[in-house]
Amino acid sequence: MIVDEFPDREIMVNGEKYLYFGGTSYLGMATNTEFQEIISESLKKWGSFYGSSRNANIKLAIYEKFENYFSCFLGAETALTVSSGTLAGKMVIDYLAKSKSTFFHYPKTHPAILAPNSLPLFIDNKLHPKLQDGVLEDIVITVDAILPLETAPVSFDFLNEISSQKKITLVLDESHSLGVIGKLGAGIYATIQSEKLHKKIMIASLGKALGLSGGIISSDKEFIEQIRAEPIFVSSSGANPAYLEAYMKGLHVYEKQRQLLTKNLNYLAKILVPKQAFQFNKAYPVIYSNSDEIYKALLKEKIVFARFKYPTYENYMNRIVITANHIRADLEKLASVLNSAGI
Repeated sequence: MIVDEFPDREIMVNGEKYLYFGGTSYLGMATNTEFQEIISESLKKWGSFYGSSRNANIKLAIYEKFENYFSCFLGAETALTVSSGTLAGKMVIDYLAKSKSTFFHYPKTHPAILAPNSLPLFIDNKLHPKLQDGVLEDIVITVDAILPLETAPVSFDFLNEISSQKKITLVLDESHSLGVIGKLGAGIYATIQSEKLHKKIMIASLGKALGLSGGIISSDKEFIEQIRAEPIFVSSSGANPAYLEAYMKGLHVYEKQRQLLTKNLNYLAKILVPKQAFQFNKAYPVIYSNSDEIYKALLKEKIVFARFKYPTYENYMNRIVITANHIRADLEKLASVLNSAGI
């Protein structure tokens, strides 16, 4: 389906109106008129883009202001913004790959943090045997905070089973949890506490719930300074400064939208009949399903959502997204179709 404008709660397809439950604008920031006005004012101050190295002699104050605030928000020592979440992941993985560390990945980890020659964290649902041997070595574990087709954060209890001989660096992708999970939408980075961890690194896109152009890396000060010195960071442009300032000036809008999203999810939980054909958790704004029958049933009633082939899954992913901008009538129609469909 090709559309000619940004899809919010409704979209026009070939002249017909559909309800839209797709995308990743969980808080509805992309089309929020109050936030758009804040962005407009920020563009007048910082321009449409600043295509210069962050390490140049002219430095924009908004970068440090945003990063200092955001690191406190996340519960990290410090943070560094870059132009995209994918670049954030690539920079971190490429840097860590220079060491002699052995990489392991949680099942269905996002390609942005999937290192070449990475080993599966689990084999036949059991921890990889190399993680429990007595070999003293540095290891890197990469994992998404919330996996595709899941509606709750990953459990990190597996860390307790890893040999004490392993020096663990954890790389966490919070692209789909930032803004909607945790206290005030701060994600789960600060909640992961384990004596087994040597280093903890968070990467994320800012373009999902937060609706910003850019990505972020958060960790301890030493690691961030190492990333800051990397050639790819030095030679690339930074995140869009106007959007970073818009975030700082629009915190009240984010909180309002987060409360609206919470109300929508609580209401949907009351009217939606649970079924084995899909997963839904009122703490997360996505209904997941492997059933193509759901897609057909909703499309018949002029409800469309994101359906695509995800790189780390064999089948099509059916991803029904609830946002802060949906109204009760939208949720009632969605629930009515799902409740009555023979799935």
